[in-house]
Amino acid sequence: MINTISYEIFKKGSKTYFYSSVFFPLTVRNRVFVLYGFVRKADNFVDDIPQDSEGFYKFKNDYYRSLNGEKVGDVVIDSFVKLIKKFDIEREWVDSFLKSMEMDLNKKTYKNLDETIEYMYGSAEVIGMMMCKIMGLSKESYNYAKNLGRAMQFINFIRDINEDNQLGRLYLPLESLKKYDLDSLLYEEVSKKEKNFKLFLREQLDLYFKWQKVGERGFRFIPNYLIVPIKTASDMYKYTAKKIYEDPFIVYRVKVKPRIRRILLTGLFNFIDAF
Repeated sequence: MINTISYEIFKKGSKTYFYSSVFFPLTVRNRVFVLYGFVRKADNFVDDIPQDSEGFYKFKNDYYRSLNGEKVGDVVIDSFVKLIKKFDIEREWVDSFLKSMEMDLNKKTYKNLDETIEYMYGSAEVIGMMMCKIMGLSKESYNYAKNLGRAMQFINFIRDINEDNQLGRLYLPLESLKKYDLDSLLYEEVSKKEKNFKLFLREQLDLYFKWQKVGERGFRFIPNYLIVPIKTASDMYKYTAKKIYEDPFIVYRVKVKPRIRRILLTGLFNFIDAF
């Protein structure tokens, strides 16, 4: 039975992941809805304008109460706790996820790549490993899933530069900006240093492609009946990255995302290719 609340949260929150996920078998798809319903709901608290810190800390507290056996009356949390117990998902992964979400309440900039990677571990890499668990994959797949999750999160940082400017956030390392004589990624500044900005952004995109390539090597651990949604999501993020690489300033004009039709057609092509 589909958790309709998690379904709606997921559908509203991530077009690429949601429409890629329709290619999962129903039982696995339901698990994905529960997982992403939880992470998206937590993320929504810290991304609201203004941020809902009270809502986030209640959500976090309710998660730990549910983990300890209490009924908290939140189907998103209770369903997620059942999921992590059923599939023996490491509690540390959830702790790390919540830590990264909490960082969004207090931390606005990241000094170097190590700090950004620390954030991405909790915000994306652990989600990749949770996906491995609910798909029943071997531990050999975990490192590849971490790299794929990191890559997807990193391209989101690049895609959302303009949006994060409005929130006063900068996830891309300040060290890297300084290398190209940039003090911020505000359009008012980068428009005066077009060459520097393009070089900077393409260097960040090269990091994305490196991590994405490592992540995709893990596809060999995924059976055909599960590979289609994973490969489809990966293909869509590469589509976004390539569009930005061709025209770095596009991030200030539009939020680069594949259309639903492209996602579904890519998924269908991947399905035919897999079978």
